[in-house]
Amino acid sequence: MTERVFAHRGSLDKYIGDAIMAVFGAPVPEAQHAHLACRAALDMVAELEAMQAEWRRDGMPPLDIGIGINTGPMIVGNMGSASRFNYTVVGDAVNLASRIESLNKTYGSNVLVSESTYERVKGEFPNAREVDQVQVRGRTQPVRLFELIPQARYAAMDWLQEYRAAYARMRAGDAVGAALAFEALHARTGDRASAYHAQRCRSSA
Repeated sequence: MTERVFAHRGSLDKYIGDAIMAVFGAPVPEAQHAHLACRAALDMVAELEAMQAEWRRDGMPPLDIGIGINTGPMIVGNMGSASRFNYTVVGDAVNLASRIESLNKTYGSNVLVSESTYERVKGEFPNAREVDQVQVRGRTQPVRLFELIPQARYAAMDWLQEYRAAYARMRAGDAVGAALAFEALHARTGDRASAYHAQRCRSSA
């Protein structure tokens, strides 16, 4: 996973338990830092899927990952005390990336990005889709979440238009109609976000 970060000119900030914290655009400025982060994330998922195939052949349990990406201003530099310091990034934008990462389990996704990241990269990733608007600690306005779907995960992506229509119905308050559409999508494609929204709509109908 670390090699995938380096391949896209990212910097390894630190390991946090079984997590990797990476930064794009610092210390060397990169105009396309958001694009590089998203490409690295999708490469990490592709690498993981290859490893999962090997683990299955060896009878080993599968492991999965969740990646959260946010783009925004942050403080960058050497931080700490006179006796110990390290180069890192801090700020609200950093905290939001961590919170986004933790939401992958909710939607069954691997890569979630914030609206600020999505707006910068949507031209390169037409298969990105909005999965929710969530309230996160420390923010008064809901945060819009978008999923980057690995290209090889589905044989075709024509069903995305149906997903977007069902999502719009849910946002408009048509819980019953949205639930039916999401259930049909999940049955046909196995899409995990559709399964989550179908259950959510049924609960609120």
